[in-house]
Amino acid sequence: MPPAFFPVGLNLAGRKCVVIGAADDREALEKGAALREAGADVVRIEDGPGLRDEDVSDAYFVILAPQDEPLAARLRKLADRYRFLFCAIDQPRYGFVAMTATVTSGRARIAISTGGVAPAVGAKLRAALQTALDDTFARFLECFANQRRRARSKHAGSQ
Repeated sequence: MPPAFFPVGLNLAGRKCVVIGAADDREALEKGAALREAGADVVRIEDGPGLRDEDVSDAYFVILAPQDEPLAARLRKLADRYRFLFCAIDQPRYGFVAMTATVTSGRARIAISTGGVAPAVGAKLRAALQTALDDTFARFLECFANQRRRARSKHAGSQ
């Protein structure tokens, strides 16, 4: 495992992202929904063992939800060959992307990462922050964004 993961946000709009996990896999469903919200072109593969190389060869980002070590190892080799980003949930030694626990409040996104080694800690921090960043915070942020747009419009060209 690397000493630490580098936190980053990805622009996935229009990019092919593959999520692997059974039809009722909560983690796969949540990740697929989050990717769609980010504008990704999401492909779900429910039969991990039946995965073909061509299912991921043109992907930008692949997420493996079930903890299937042989499949994770295979996908890591495919990621190296086809140059896609790969996340093996709760198996950080195979992937080179660690998912974050994300707090959402209006347009704000706060990501919490433990580098894949303590997801329960990230979940507890997320729950606490989600309570603190309630609808009042979301309205404040929207108001702030509107004020900023008005100020920029009023002072356009004065720099």
